[in-house]
Amino acid sequence: MVTADSNSSANARPGGPTALRIVLGAQLRRLREAAEISRSEAGFAIRGSESKISRLELGRVGLKDRDVADLLTMYGITGQADRDLFLEMVARSNQPGWWHRYTDLMPDWFQDYVGLEEAASRILTYELQFVPGLLQTEDYARAISSRGRPEVADKAVEQRVTLRMHRQQILARPGAPRLWAVIDESVLYRPIGGVSVLRGQLEHLLTVTKQKHITLQVLPYSLSGYAAEGSFAMLRFDEPELPDIVYIEHGGGALYLDRSKELELYGRMFDRLTIDAHTPDHTRQVLTKRLAEL
Repeated sequence: MVTADSNSSANARPGGPTALRIVLGAQLRRLREAAEISRSEAGFAIRGSESKISRLELGRVGLKDRDVADLLTMYGITGQADRDLFLEMVARSNQPGWWHRYTDLMPDWFQDYVGLEEAASRILTYELQFVPGLLQTEDYARAISSRGRPEVADKAVEQRVTLRMHRQQILARPGAPRLWAVIDESVLYRPIGGVSVLRGQLEHLLTVTKQKHITLQVLPYSLSGYAAEGSFAMLRFDEPELPDIVYIEHGGGALYLDRSKELELYGRMFDRLTIDAHTPDHTRQVLTKRLAEL
Protein backbone atom coordinates (compact mmCIF):
# COMPACT_ATOMS: atom_id res chain seq x y z
CA MET A 1 0.00 0.00 0.00
CA VAL A 2 1.05 3.60 0.52
CA THR A 3 3.91 2.77 2.82
CA ALA A 4 6.79 1.98 0.52
CA ASP A 5 6.70 4.93 -1.91
CA SER A 6 8.79 3.76 -4.87
CA ASN A 7 9.35 0.22 -3.64
CA SER A 8 6.39 -1.60 -5.22
CA SER A 9 7.61 20.74 2.38
CA ALA A 10 6.27 22.71 -0.10
CA ASN A 11 3.04 24.44 0.95
CA ALA A 12 0.83 22.82 -1.65
CA ARG A 13 -2.67 24.21 -1.55
CA PRO A 14 -5.77 21.98 -1.70
CA GLY A 15 -6.60 21.09 -5.25
CA GLY A 16 -2.98 20.38 -6.20
CA PRO A 17 -1.96 19.53 -9.79
CA THR A 18 -2.55 15.78 -9.67
CA ALA A 19 -5.88 16.11 -7.88
CA LEU A 20 -7.04 18.64 -10.45
CA ARG A 21 -5.94 16.46 -13.35
CA ILE A 22 -7.87 13.50 -12.00
CA VAL A 23 -11.01 15.49 -11.21
CA LEU A 24 -10.90 17.15 -14.63
CA GLY A 25 -10.62 13.73 -16.24
CA ALA A 26 -13.55 12.43 -14.21
CA GLN A 27 -15.67 15.46 -15.16
CA LEU A 28 -14.82 15.08 -18.84
CA ARG A 29 -15.82 11.43 -18.64
CA ARG A 30 -19.19 12.33 -17.10
CA LEU A 31 -19.81 14.99 -19.74
CA ARG A 32 -18.95 12.55 -22.52
CA GLU A 33 -21.23 9.86 -21.11
CA ALA A 34 -24.07 12.36 -20.65
CA ALA A 35 -23.68 13.39 -24.29
CA GLU A 36 -23.70 9.68 -25.28
CA ILE A 37 -20.40 10.00 -27.14
CA SER A 38 -17.99 7.09 -27.34
CA ARG A 39 -14.31 7.31 -26.45
CA SER A 40 -13.36 6.62 -30.06
CA GLU A 41 -15.57 9.49 -31.29
CA ALA A 42 -14.08 11.84 -28.71
CA GLY A 43 -10.58 10.72 -29.64
CA PHE A 44 -11.20 11.42 -33.31
CA ALA A 45 -12.40 14.94 -32.44
CA ILE A 46 -9.05 15.81 -30.84
CA ARG A 47 -6.93 14.04 -33.44
CA GLY A 48 -6.22 11.19 -31.03
CA SER A 49 -7.33 7.69 -30.18
CA GLU A 50 -9.72 5.93 -27.83
CA SER A 51 -6.77 5.08 -25.55
CA LYS A 52 -5.81 8.77 -25.36
CA ILE A 53 -9.29 9.65 -24.13
CA SER A 54 -9.07 6.82 -21.59
CA ARG A 55 -5.77 8.19 -20.25
CA LEU A 56 -7.16 11.73 -20.11
CA GLU A 57 -10.25 10.61 -18.22
CA LEU A 58 -8.15 8.66 -15.72
CA GLY A 59 -5.92 11.66 -15.11
CA ARG A 60 -2.85 9.74 -16.26
CA VAL A 61 -1.55 12.40 -18.64
CA GLY A 62 -1.44 16.17 -18.73
CA LEU A 63 -4.28 18.05 -20.40
CA LYS A 64 -3.84 20.48 -23.29
CA ASP A 65 -5.95 23.61 -23.63
CA ARG A 66 -6.81 22.86 -27.25
CA ASP A 67 -7.91 19.29 -26.54
CA VAL A 68 -10.10 20.29 -23.59
CA ALA A 69 -11.63 23.19 -25.51
CA ASP A 70 -12.52 20.90 -28.42
CA LEU A 71 -13.99 18.26 -26.10
CA LEU A 72 -16.08 20.84 -24.23
CA THR A 73 -17.52 22.04 -27.55
CA MET A 74 -18.27 18.46 -28.58
CA TYR A 75 -19.98 17.79 -25.22
CA GLY A 76 -22.19 20.86 -25.52
CA ILE A 77 -20.43 23.10 -22.97
CA THR A 78 -20.62 26.47 -24.72
CA GLY A 79 -21.01 28.95 -21.84
CA GLN A 80 -17.87 31.08 -21.61
CA ALA A 81 -17.81 31.08 -17.78
CA ASP A 82 -17.93 27.28 -17.63
CA ARG A 83 -15.27 26.93 -20.31
CA ASP A 84 -12.99 29.48 -18.60
CA LEU A 85 -13.27 27.58 -15.31
CA PHE A 86 -12.26 24.32 -17.00
CA LEU A 87 -9.32 25.91 -18.82
CA GLU A 88 -8.08 27.69 -15.68
CA MET A 89 -8.07 24.33 -13.89
CA VAL A 90 -6.18 22.80 -16.83
CA ALA A 91 -3.44 25.39 -16.38
CA ARG A 92 -3.19 24.69 -12.65
CA SER A 93 -3.17 20.93 -13.22
CA ASN A 94 -0.03 21.20 -15.35
CA GLN A 95 2.04 22.90 -12.64
CA PRO A 96 4.58 20.51 -11.03
CA GLY A 97 4.24 19.65 -7.32
CA TRP A 98 7.06 19.58 -4.75
CA TRP A 99 7.50 15.83 -5.38
CA HIS A 100 8.60 16.55 -8.95
CA ARG A 101 12.23 16.36 -7.78
CA TYR A 102 11.62 12.72 -6.76
CA THR A 103 10.05 11.52 -10.01
CA ASP A 104 13.03 9.30 -10.79
CA LEU A 105 12.28 7.38 -7.57
CA MET A 106 8.51 7.08 -7.95
CA PRO A 107 6.44 5.30 -10.57
CA ASP A 108 3.84 7.49 -12.27
CA TRP A 109 0.95 5.89 -10.43
CA PHE A 110 2.45 6.76 -7.05
CA GLN A 111 3.12 10.36 -8.08
CA ASP A 112 -0.64 10.62 -8.61
CA TYR A 113 -1.27 9.41 -5.07
CA VAL A 114 1.17 11.87 -3.48
CA GLY A 115 -0.54 14.73 -5.29
CA LEU A 116 -3.97 13.61 -4.13
CA GLU A 117 -2.73 13.10 -0.57
CA GLU A 118 -1.52 16.72 -0.56
CA ALA A 119 -5.00 17.93 -1.51
CA ALA A 120 -7.06 15.71 0.81
CA SER A 121 -8.93 16.97 3.85
CA ARG A 122 -9.45 13.44 5.22
CA ILE A 123 -7.29 10.38 4.72
CA LEU A 124 -8.75 7.02 5.69
CA THR A 125 -6.38 4.08 5.44
CA TYR A 126 -6.36 0.38 6.25
CA GLU A 127 -3.03 -1.44 6.41
CA LEU A 128 -2.44 -5.16 6.76
CA GLN A 129 1.35 -5.37 6.68
CA PHE A 130 3.04 -2.10 7.64
CA VAL A 131 2.52 1.02 9.70
CA PRO A 132 1.01 3.61 7.30
CA GLY A 133 3.65 5.69 5.55
CA LEU A 134 2.43 8.94 7.12
CA LEU A 135 3.09 7.51 10.59
CA GLN A 136 6.42 5.77 10.04
CA THR A 137 9.67 6.68 11.77
CA GLU A 138 12.80 7.21 9.68
CA ASP A 139 14.34 3.94 10.88
CA TYR A 140 11.17 1.96 10.11
CA ALA A 141 10.90 3.59 6.68
CA ARG A 142 14.57 2.88 5.98
CA ALA A 143 14.12 -0.80 6.90
CA ILE A 144 11.25 -1.09 4.41
CA SER A 145 12.96 0.88 1.64
CA SER A 146 16.14 -1.19 1.97
CA ARG A 147 14.15 -4.45 1.97
CA GLY A 148 15.25 -5.28 5.48
CA ARG A 149 18.94 -4.33 5.06
CA PRO A 150 19.28 -0.77 6.38
CA GLU A 151 23.00 -1.32 7.02
CA VAL A 152 23.61 -1.28 3.26
CA ALA A 153 21.17 1.52 2.42
CA ASP A 154 22.37 3.45 -0.64
CA LYS A 155 21.61 6.97 -1.86
CA ALA A 156 18.36 5.89 -3.53
CA VAL A 157 17.11 4.36 -0.27
CA GLU A 158 17.93 7.53 1.66
CA GLN A 159 16.11 9.62 -0.95
CA ARG A 160 13.04 7.43 -0.57
CA VAL A 161 13.16 7.89 3.19
CA THR A 162 13.46 11.66 2.70
CA LEU A 163 10.46 11.58 0.39
CA ARG A 164 8.39 9.74 2.97
CA MET A 165 9.36 12.15 5.74
CA HIS A 166 8.47 15.03 3.41
CA ARG A 167 5.05 13.51 2.84
CA GLN A 168 4.47 13.51 6.60
CA GLN A 169 4.73 17.29 6.73
CA ILE A 170 1.10 17.56 5.64
CA LEU A 171 0.13 16.40 9.15
CA ALA A 172 1.99 19.33 10.75
CA ARG A 173 0.85 22.16 8.49
CA PRO A 174 -1.99 24.57 9.33
CA GLY A 175 -5.28 23.01 8.31
CA ALA A 176 -3.75 19.53 8.32
CA PRO A 177 -5.93 16.71 6.98
CA ARG A 178 -7.66 14.36 9.39
CA LEU A 179 -5.89 10.99 9.32
CA TRP A 180 -7.83 7.92 10.43
CA ALA A 181 -5.81 4.71 10.23
CA VAL A 182 -6.78 1.13 11.00
CA ILE A 183 -3.92 -1.37 11.15
CA ASP A 184 -3.96 -5.12 11.54
CA GLU A 185 -2.70 -6.40 14.89
CA SER A 186 0.02 -8.37 13.08
CA VAL A 187 1.75 -5.06 12.29
CA LEU A 188 2.62 -4.74 15.98
CA TYR A 189 4.45 -8.07 15.91
CA ARG A 190 6.20 -7.87 12.55
CA PRO A 191 9.82 -6.97 13.47
CA ILE A 192 10.50 -4.57 10.61
CA GLY A 193 14.12 -3.46 11.09
CA GLY A 194 14.49 -5.49 14.29
CA VAL A 195 13.17 -5.16 17.83
CA SER A 196 14.75 -1.77 18.49
CA VAL A 197 13.26 -0.21 15.36
CA LEU A 198 9.84 -1.71 16.08
CA ARG A 199 9.97 -0.39 19.64
CA GLY A 200 10.79 3.10 18.40
CA GLN A 201 7.96 2.89 15.88
CA LEU A 202 5.38 1.89 18.48
CA GLU A 203 6.55 4.68 20.80
CA HIS A 204 6.11 7.09 17.89
CA LEU A 205 2.55 5.87 17.34
CA LEU A 206 1.72 6.51 21.00
CA THR A 207 3.08 10.04 20.64
CA VAL A 208 1.43 11.08 17.37
CA THR A 209 -1.99 9.67 18.25
CA LYS A 210 -2.22 12.24 21.04
CA GLN A 211 -2.87 14.76 18.28
CA LYS A 212 -6.55 15.46 17.76
CA HIS A 213 -6.47 15.11 13.97
CA ILE A 214 -4.87 11.63 14.05
CA THR A 215 -6.91 8.55 14.95
CA LEU A 216 -5.40 5.07 15.11
CA GLN A 217 -7.21 1.79 15.70
CA VAL A 218 -5.80 -1.74 15.86
CA LEU A 219 -7.85 -4.52 14.32
CA PRO A 220 -7.51 -7.66 16.50
CA TYR A 221 -6.45 -11.00 15.07
CA SER A 222 -9.87 -12.47 15.80
CA LEU A 223 -11.58 -10.11 13.34
CA SER A 224 -8.82 -9.71 10.76
CA GLY A 225 -9.77 -10.42 7.15
CA TYR A 226 -13.53 -10.12 7.49
CA ALA A 227 -14.38 -6.48 6.72
CA ALA A 228 -11.77 -6.03 3.97
CA GLU A 229 -9.59 -8.44 2.01
CA GLY A 230 -6.70 -6.07 1.42
CA SER A 231 -5.17 -2.69 2.20
CA PHE A 232 -6.63 0.49 0.72
CA ALA A 233 -6.84 4.22 1.29
CA MET A 234 -9.77 6.58 0.79
CA LEU A 235 -9.12 10.28 0.22
CA ARG A 236 -11.79 12.90 0.79
CA PHE A 237 -11.68 16.57 -0.20
CA ASP A 238 -13.32 19.77 1.00
CA GLU A 239 -13.79 21.09 -2.52
CA PRO A 240 -17.20 19.97 -3.84
CA GLU A 241 -15.85 19.52 -7.36
CA LEU A 242 -13.30 16.93 -6.19
CA PRO A 243 -14.74 13.41 -5.90
CA ASP A 244 -13.61 11.00 -3.21
CA ILE A 245 -10.87 8.65 -4.39
CA VAL A 246 -10.15 5.08 -3.33
CA TYR A 247 -6.53 4.02 -3.86
CA ILE A 248 -5.54 0.35 -4.07
CA GLU A 249 -1.91 -0.51 -4.68
CA HIS A 250 -0.76 -3.79 -6.22
CA GLY A 251 2.51 -5.26 -7.42
CA GLY A 252 2.44 -3.67 -10.86
CA GLY A 253 0.70 -0.38 -10.19
CA ALA A 254 -2.40 1.03 -8.54
CA LEU A 255 -6.12 1.49 -9.02
CA TYR A 256 -7.95 4.78 -8.52
CA LEU A 257 -11.68 4.34 -7.99
CA ASP A 258 -14.17 7.22 -8.02
CA ARG A 259 -17.51 5.78 -9.13
CA SER A 260 -20.34 6.11 -6.62
CA LYS A 261 -20.89 2.36 -6.20
CA GLU A 262 -17.19 1.79 -5.56
CA LEU A 263 -17.00 4.65 -3.07
CA GLU A 264 -20.07 3.38 -1.25
CA LEU A 265 -18.60 -0.13 -1.05
CA TYR A 266 -15.25 1.00 0.38
CA GLY A 267 -16.93 3.51 2.66
CA ARG A 268 -18.94 0.66 4.18
CA MET A 269 -15.76 -1.43 4.46
CA PHE A 270 -13.97 1.27 6.40
CA ASP A 271 -16.97 1.84 8.66
CA ARG A 272 -16.98 -1.88 9.45
CA LEU A 273 -13.26 -1.87 10.14
CA THR A 274 -13.63 0.97 12.66
CA ILE A 275 -16.39 -0.98 14.41
CA ASP A 276 -14.44 -4.25 14.53
CA ALA A 277 -11.18 -2.58 15.64
CA HIS A 278 -10.24 -1.59 19.17
CA THR A 279 -11.31 1.92 20.08
CA PRO A 280 -8.59 4.60 19.92
CA ASP A 281 -8.23 4.54 23.72
CA HIS A 282 -8.04 0.75 23.84
CA THR A 283 -5.58 0.85 20.93
CA ARG A 284 -3.21 2.97 23.02
CA GLN A 285 -3.48 0.38 25.78
CA VAL A 286 -2.66 -2.36 23.26
CA LEU A 287 0.39 -0.40 22.08
CA THR A 288 1.56 0.14 25.65
CA LYS A 289 1.21 -3.55 26.45
CA ARG A 290 3.11 -4.52 23.31
CA LEU A 291 5.91 -2.12 24.19
CA ALA A 292 6.20 -3.71 27.63
CA GLU A 293 6.59 -7.10 25.95
CA LEU A 294 9.42 -5.74 23.81
